[in-house]
Amino acid sequence: MSNTELMNTDPFEAAKAAADFIAAETGVESHDVALVLGSGWAEAADLIGETTATLNASEVPGFHKPAVVGHVGTIRSVLTKEGKRALVLGARTHYYEGRGVRSVVHGVRTAAAAGCKTLVLTNGCGGLNEDWTPGTPVLISDHINLTATSPLEGATFVDLTDLYSSRIRELAREVDSSLQEGVYAQFTGPHYETPAEVQYAKRIGADLVGMSTALEAIAGRHAGMEVFGISLVTNLAAGISPVPLSHAEVLEAGHAAGKRISTLLAEIIAKL
Repeated sequence: MSNTELMNTDPFEAAKAAADFIAAETGVESHDVALVLGSGWAEAADLIGETTATLNASEVPGFHKPAVVGHVGTIRSVLTKEGKRALVLGARTHYYEGRGVRSVVHGVRTAAAAGCKTLVLTNGCGGLNEDWTPGTPVLISDHINLTATSPLEGATFVDLTDLYSSRIRELAREVDSSLQEGVYAQFTGPHYETPAEVQYAKRIGADLVGMSTALEAIAGRHAGMEVFGISLVTNLAAGISPVPLSHAEVLEAGHAAGKRISTLLAEIIAKL
């Protein structure tokens, strides 16, 4: 399914078509939990259990190969050590790619159509708290959507009061009591924020800034999933960081912390 076809098709019918394709190709009729693995988090897929099927994302209806270096282009079905089925979405579409918000949340809606009741969203982001050095994982307690759009269409009213599951955040702190939490602000990208924009985000309550997650979380809540978000601080945000920002810095921080944060995520998944 091309991007044009996705835009012209009912998004939930498109998600059902993708879910049916995944079920047929993996031999797994239904999955329990979906993971969207952002920068630095990819190793978690190998730690949560046995991968029983790997699909090229670009072959799944409505999906595309990643546009970002450091993201994998696969969709994996994983049998966890606890006997649950995890759908690992390594092909994330970002809003700045220009494919439209339907494409951004197609993976989330596909996961819901595939049976997933829990959605785990991860990302690499900029930190506004100077105490959160690169490599620090932070639980997402809430978000600020600065994209000026929504994945919901028409008169679709959804309560986001408790969007990010407090239950799963408590489970995460059982794994690591030192975990802190904060508010994530999604900008559109692909450029990094200016120092003034970072200060604006800080003044309106943000602790983390990035280019993903919020739109996916909204779609997940609308689909009835329990949403858990966790960020990896890959750099201090513009105006806070003493050095210019670069994607290479993001990749380096993600690589350095990858094993540790992936192990953390795997231990959290085991508690779900």
